[in-house]
Amino acid sequence: MSNSQPSDALLQAPKKATQPRTILREALLTISITLLFTLLLSLLSILFGGFGSQNAMRSSQGVSMPIIVHAATAIPALLLGPVLLLRRKGDALHRWLGRGWGLLMIATAIASAFIRSPGAGFFGSGFSFLHLFTAWTLLATPVGIWFAATGRISAHRGVMVGMYTGLVIAGAFSMIPGRLLGNLAFG
Repeated sequence: MSNSQPSDALLQAPKKATQPRTILREALLTISITLLFTLLLSLLSILFGGFGSQNAMRSSQGVSMPIIVHAATAIPALLLGPVLLLRRKGDALHRWLGRGWGLLMIATAIASAFIRSPGAGFFGSGFSFLHLFTAWTLLATPVGIWFAATGRISAHRGVMVGMYTGLVIAGAFSMIPGRLLGNLAFG
């Protein structure tokens, strides 16, 4: 029986066992790159602007490009999160939607690094406690994806649920009266 179609057994290549040292090396590399990227974004933000400062808010009527990008990526991530958490896992749609959600989260985090108030925050850096979510997102997104790619689904699920929870918490804090979204929502 000559069939030009490969058998199902050939289509499903066996997963090779990953050595613990390889996993640790890849995790450390991912964490190092993410921390370096976070440091670079922080330095760029310190050097080029505090888009959340009172002066910047007055001159831009409260809306600057980083705030627009931040909102334009955070809101879809907030809406897409429950879809990913509640629907069937592991199929092609889940993977594609998950990649999109991960990109939205990374873009949200990068934009948030540029929303700060110089002279305020931690040690006058302009960074508030909400910027801890920036660092966490830039670290957790690639680690969570790496967990899924290496078959560590329980760890992947924990990271992604944690990230979505952080997104909801950060969103709730942004609605506090006196902050831009709080003022827009509550006057």
